[in-house]
Amino acid sequence: MTTTRKPKAKDTIKAAKPAELEIDVLSADITGIETPALVVNLFKGVKQPGGATGAVDQALDGIITRLIAEGEIKGNAGETTLIHTMGKIKPSRVLVAGLGPEDKFDAQVVRRVSAEVVRFLRRKGISKAATIAHGAGIGGLDPEESGQAIAEGAHLGLYRFGHYLTKNGDSSTEFEKLTVVELDEARAKAIKTGVLLGSATALATIIARDMVNEPANHMTPSRMAEAAQKVAKDQGFEILVLDNPEMKMMGMGAFMGVAQGTDEPAKLIVMRYDGDPGNPENNLGLIGKGITFDTGGISLKPPGGMEAMKGDMAGGASVIAAMQVIGQTKPKINVLAVIAATENMPGSSAQRPGDVVRAMNGKTIEVINTDAEGRLVLADALCYAREQGITRLVDVATLTGAMVTTLGKACTGVMGNDNKLVQQTIDAGKKTGERFWELPMFDEYKDLIKSDVADMKNSGGRQAGSISAALLLAEFVDGAAWVHLDIAGTSTSDRASGYLVKGATGVPVRTLAQLAMDLAAEGAPKKSGSKTKAG
Repeated sequence: MTTTRKPKAKDTIKAAKPAELEIDVLSADITGIETPALVVNLFKGVKQPGGATGAVDQALDGIITRLIAEGEIKGNAGETTLIHTMGKIKPSRVLVAGLGPEDKFDAQVVRRVSAEVVRFLRRKGISKAATIAHGAGIGGLDPEESGQAIAEGAHLGLYRFGHYLTKNGDSSTEFEKLTVVELDEARAKAIKTGVLLGSATALATIIARDMVNEPANHMTPSRMAEAAQKVAKDQGFEILVLDNPEMKMMGMGAFMGVAQGTDEPAKLIVMRYDGDPGNPENNLGLIGKGITFDTGGISLKPPGGMEAMKGDMAGGASVIAAMQVIGQTKPKINVLAVIAATENMPGSSAQRPGDVVRAMNGKTIEVINTDAEGRLVLADALCYAREQGITRLVDVATLTGAMVTTLGKACTGVMGNDNKLVQQTIDAGKKTGERFWELPMFDEYKDLIKSDVADMKNSGGRQAGSISAALLLAEFVDGAAWVHLDIAGTSTSDRASGYLVKGATGVPVRTLAQLAMDLAAEGAPKKSGSKTKAG
């Protein structure tokens, strides 16, 4: 099935859909605003607050200073102290949020604080609040950056997935509106610009979170395609969805080998954004693994925790959601998104350990373990992107349990063949607060995937499992600059912390969108191309 739509010009960034949370920006004196709660902040170790917090403290006869002296307010990161104003100023309450040490302050702190604050207020039954622009004064943050971080933190921190909960009539209070207050009109305008962008990136991240949190009987490959079609329709993208017969005709034997064990039709979802049509070489390919449920196939996983395998399509979900942001921000770069979506089931027709499959580029793979399926579907997706002329590739996948062992949930593993693109990806993550760590791709690791009967085998065993999986993918990039992101650990969170909540995180939606914007700002690559590393 093919649907083609021409991009439509947009002058401003708009949210993908109406959000439960409304964020606006107001130029006013904070002490004169009528609001159920006013949020101010304090760095750790400060004895006498200044700036906006100082103004509120003075209006409240020094109560914040007294609470600091008494040790009740310390300014620690994540600390929240609620003060009732008793009519001394128009805000009914003042919430003092701790920012932690000043030398560790950045936009990531603003995201975390904003998330913790709105969740705290929601628990208190407060639905509206005003806040100062954290860091935009004494903290030294650019006002636009502060506005973006506040919006991202608030939207993402309030996120809850409750689609299948039956309501009993006792609905909890929802936090509905946050007003960012800044007296200076020029700074307020910059903050508003940041809020618009932050809301756009956060709402797109929520698209990915929703997709990953959906149960696998609802989030099938066909439903993934529908989600992508909605983004394409909203943003005016071209979209192409290939079905099993078409993929077989194209020689996608690695992808189809995984798909043959399920009755659910597989889908290759292709989204195309033409941001620089006059320069086709100025391009970026985003490739996502979309295994909507992973039993392990014939190499069946242990039953404990298998329900979490509904999230094995997080890479594909993040690519679809990133395309939403790209459509809204309109960077001057051509972006092709390719998502390989299927289930990995042990049906009667499922591939077996020992089978040999042939990928789209003709290379053969011996299937040692049918639970090493993600690299098989990505192999053909990468080949397809190269066939479309893409010269810079970033693939995203919950690829290996070994990555969770290596890096846990603190950061995403990065591997690749191009120093510059790897660093650009890491730098984009620094801007969004999503952390990445590069692993080596030494030639010696290639021995782990040598096969006696095919060009390579799909599993090198437990030793350097994440690296050997990436080295298999490297066989299908055909000279393109390439980065592999293994989000097996970072795609979900075990608990609420800052703007992350329990369940899907939406990593790395914001980084992928930021990378596209950064590459667009850099301009089209030189004809000579970039130097690549061995591997």
